[in-house]
Amino acid sequence: MTALQAPTELRPTSLEEVGRGPARVSRRRGPVRPGTRASAGGLIWLLPALAVLAVFVYWPLTQNILFSFLKWNIYSGEQTFVGGDNYVALAEDPIFWKALGNNVWYAVISIVFQVFGALVLAAIVESVRRERWRKALRAIYFIPSAISLTVAGLLFYFIYQPQTGLLNVFFDNLGLGQFSQAWLGHESTAIFAIIAMSQWQGFGYSVLLFSVALQRIPQELYEAAQIDGIGPVRRFFNVSLPLVREMTGLMMIVTISGAFQVFNEVMVMTSGGPNNSSQVLGTWLYHAGFVTNDFGSAAAIGVAIFVITLLLAAAQLAYSRKKRVEW
Repeated sequence: MTALQAPTELRPTSLEEVGRGPARVSRRRGPVRPGTRASAGGLIWLLPALAVLAVFVYWPLTQNILFSFLKWNIYSGEQTFVGGDNYVALAEDPIFWKALGNNVWYAVISIVFQVFGALVLAAIVESVRRERWRKALRAIYFIPSAISLTVAGLLFYFIYQPQTGLLNVFFDNLGLGQFSQAWLGHESTAIFAIIAMSQWQGFGYSVLLFSVALQRIPQELYEAAQIDGIGPVRRFFNVSLPLVREMTGLMMIVTISGAFQVFNEVMVMTSGGPNNSSQVLGTWLYHAGFVTNDFGSAAAIGVAIFVITLLLAAAQLAYSRKKRVEW
């Protein structure tokens, strides 16, 4: 017969266990995910930023949407619920559509110059061999962006003067006096003169951002393309352009959003004139709120600006993610 063996004695495996006495079996309630505590800690750090956004962005936005359904005289404090009448009046207002068209012109021209034109110029600047010349060119192009829009607007206001402005004097000295005119005084040229000033002021900033994006591209890719016999133009389209797609998408969003929020330069140079020909959505919102004292209509214009910029930004983000290039 086999002898019964005594149960094996549990022996401590360390000095700490000797001091504690007999070992006890621990009971665990369940597996703990390693990222749970980190996520909770990260959320705590995000709460102040979320609170600031809620107070200064989302709550005013919600209030503005509510105000767009009111007829509100801010001086008397009288508020009357009118439903969607402000939006109906907005759709029937020809100046609103004129202002929207001017914003569209602003966005299209800004995309041409501040996105694609700036990208081409940045590629030319980065192709310069000497680092000293590259730095000098970046500084030269960035100087106008350091000037505020108000100062730039006043500067170009004097440049566009019919008699003593530099632009008309330049045309007269070249024998092209037939092109001289009151650039801010004609309905057909006022908005385009303002847009030209804005492109001059913001062009250098876009060039600088694209220069930074181009510097991040590995030089090995350019060297490999050069070994394959690819010229500078094809290198730009086949190497540079695909690899700065994210920056291009970002600049598209910033440029379009800025085009629909333009205000300072128009107010400084024409205040929407002549005959409302240079009105944009921002200046027409100001006119509705502070000139005609109709803050309900002003809030409706603000909602229209928000919806337009939100839809355009969402479409551009979706397109950029679809065309994203990994490298």
